[in-house]
Amino acid sequence: MFEITPIIFQLSNGIRVVYQKTDAFVAHMGVVIQAGSRYEQPEEEGLAHFLEHCIFKGTSKRKAFDIFTDLDSVGGELNAYTTKEEICIHASFRKNHFSIASELLSDILQNASFPEDEIEKEKEVVLDEIISYLDSPAERIYDDFEALIFKGHSLGYNTLGTKETVNSFSRENLLSYMQRYFTPSNIIISFVGSIALDDLKKELENDFGSMPTREFELLNSKISSFESFQLKEMKSNFQTHTVIGGRAPSYNEPSRKSMTLLTNVLGGPALNSRLTLSVREKYGYAYNIEANYTSYSDVGFWSIYMGTDKKYLNKAIQLIYAELELIRKVGLSSKELEQAKEQLKGHIALSLDSNLELMFSLARSLMIHGTIDSTKEIYNKIDSITLAELSNVAKRYYLESNLAELVYDFES
Repeated sequence: MFEITPIIFQLSNGIRVVYQKTDAFVAHMGVVIQAGSRYEQPEEEGLAHFLEHCIFKGTSKRKAFDIFTDLDSVGGELNAYTTKEEICIHASFRKNHFSIASELLSDILQNASFPEDEIEKEKEVVLDEIISYLDSPAERIYDDFEALIFKGHSLGYNTLGTKETVNSFSRENLLSYMQRYFTPSNIIISFVGSIALDDLKKELENDFGSMPTREFELLNSKISSFESFQLKEMKSNFQTHTVIGGRAPSYNEPSRKSMTLLTNVLGGPALNSRLTLSVREKYGYAYNIEANYTSYSDVGFWSIYMGTDKKYLNKAIQLIYAELELIRKVGLSSKELEQAKEQLKGHIALSLDSNLELMFSLARSLMIHGTIDSTKEIYNKIDSITLAELSNVAKRYYLESNLAELVYDFES
């Protein structure tokens, strides 16, 4: 078993750092800021994602061309992503180029200049991304479903924003958002690679330690109560798309581990998940069917996605509800529970096999929980899941009155 042995420390200004030593020649470093789309005001929908794009467009000492070539020229990679709760800027590189990567990420984080002409060009890029997303019903239905699950709350915002909001963004909006959330106490640096700890500390302190601290407060609007719904929308598709789901535990609730295991049993990545065996393998109603569980700091949601031929839609949906009822009323046997635990532990082991994914995971764990469990501790928590806990979670979250359904249909 690969054991996680991260070292956690702080820079002089309060930036938290998590470091996992490996023997790999390639290193991965990420700067994670708790500043995702849920912290936007209504008129700012999409601003966090737009900032993630524009932050590479120049600094007080570099032009956009230099940002993209400084690391690329030595074979490294620079990238970023935005989620509902975080923005991450990250780099992968040969370990002997650590100082180049660290200084570059520091410059981007602290000295982004957001040139007006680059902002206008990047609007067209993001607008094209929105059009591409709108042209993909399998992606769009997830976001539409989440918008309905969290109706009236920023968690329901589309991370990409809208054409109207993106067109309205200015340099002042970007600088204001950074001023609001880009402060040391809200930043985590995650590093996975073969660099001596003292060298890592010295380089990071030199590059990031002088970033000034500021008082900040995350936007924390109250989440409204959930209202069940069943909606069908007509689209110009060649197949129907369906999402069924509902609210779920936050990542601060103990029941999250039971919810994770149930989701894995129901429609996880394995070919022996219940929905795959039933809807796809037994009846051939769908090529793609999967279950997902997403948790946030104060709430979560679960979903089942399916794409199917229109003629099989109703029968396939009936099968999904039948599986949910079976888990809710009958549950798992002791043998099934043990098999599910081993399968989940195996999936975790596979995810840890990627040092890039490990770097992301360490940052999220530190940001969410303020600490990081060892692999043994993670496995022990999975092993501690009981049939009674699974039953309680299933009866609460899979209850038919707590379910929501969104279907993209089309005229035949």
